[in-house]
Amino acid sequence: MINRDQWNEILEALSAKPLRTFITAFGVFWGITILVILLAASTGLENGVKRGFGGMSTNSMFIWTSSTSKPYKGLPQGRFFNYKNGDIDALKREFTQLQYVSPRNQLGGFRGSNNVVRGTKTGAYNVYGDYPEYILQQPMKIIKGRFLNYEDINQRRKIAVIGEGIIRELYNPGEEVLGTYVKVNGVNFMVVGVYKSVSSMGGDAEEKQKEIYTPFTSFQQAFNYGDIVGWMAITAKDGYPITELKPKIFELLKSRHTIAPDDERAIGNFDLYAEYSKINGLFTILKAVSFIVGGLILLSGVIGIINIMLIVVKERTKEIGIRRALGATPWDIRRQILTESVVLSLIAGMAGIIFSTFIIMIVNSILDGLPDASEVMFANPSISLGIVVTALLILVISGLIAGFIPAQTAIKTKPIDALRTE
Repeated sequence: MINRDQWNEILEALSAKPLRTFITAFGVFWGITILVILLAASTGLENGVKRGFGGMSTNSMFIWTSSTSKPYKGLPQGRFFNYKNGDIDALKREFTQLQYVSPRNQLGGFRGSNNVVRGTKTGAYNVYGDYPEYILQQPMKIIKGRFLNYEDINQRRKIAVIGEGIIRELYNPGEEVLGTYVKVNGVNFMVVGVYKSVSSMGGDAEEKQKEIYTPFTSFQQAFNYGDIVGWMAITAKDGYPITELKPKIFELLKSRHTIAPDDERAIGNFDLYAEYSKINGLFTILKAVSFIVGGLILLSGVIGIINIMLIVVKERTKEIGIRRALGATPWDIRRQILTESVVLSLIAGMAGIIFSTFIIMIVNSILDGLPDASEVMFANPSISLGIVVTALLILVISGLIAGFIPAQTAIKTKPIDALRTE
């Protein structure tokens, strides 16, 4: 590989007919370019979708109650029930695999009546009763003040964390928010924090900025909920998929509320882990399709190199005969042909990698310049170092494959027959 004369011969052979060399190399160049761009695009889509989750704990599920679909132990079909505070304690006690069990209650909403008042301004917002760990399950950015804590829970403080969308509607520009009060269904809550949602999943992004979070115990007391729990957000520890724990959790809750074990309707749920796993599976398929499509295009380029190398070998038959007559071994001839093929593939492939990287840089700069880039479900298209190394290996293997058939053809020709060729 460090033989100077050999490299001079290779460069001379490739530059003898530059147009033919360029057309031959273009197939490999285009194939590797398409392969890299497709892989970068699939990565960009994956990054955008995952960014939409906003750092949510994906090993989670949300459960609520519905009416029973079967009679059980003397109780009728169609019965409604509610979770209780005791259910939270039972889940934490029975399932050590659970990281967080967050009870939740909810009032209002933008489709309901105006339930929040501040001075002369009113609005219809979702108001939640939550525990402090909920911010770990569905992260949000606290831009002023703080989130809920356990002192708020234990002392039943009437405090609230509001979204920046509410500030735009209930406050004057530049007005101080912390320490002010908002009235929810006639009950005053002091604002101690302002948040900004970092997730665009599960609803209108603008409406996610118009929610109010209060301590769970304060919510129950202020709005006469007793020990009722509207629904729960449950997160399992790493290594314990919530999907696998779900049947046993349902079994416990059904036994506590006298529900038939085979009643599939009584407990509603949204399994975020299962949905996230489906999305990951989709991206795995997309990457596989990218490899297949790019590989097939690259294969067409390799076939083009094989055809051209066969022509080159045919044109150089007499030269090969002279080399054989002067003592060149079959391996010497084979090595020369294979090296020329690998060098041509590497030059074309590296040019394709550089060109596709330039295209990816342009796309990233455009995305970064968008005013609402965080809401675009496409982010940071890129390729890893592993992909580049894999591409180089593919190029080397492709060059060897492209040169093998012409090399075998060259060494099968007898020296005396090659010297007679005109």
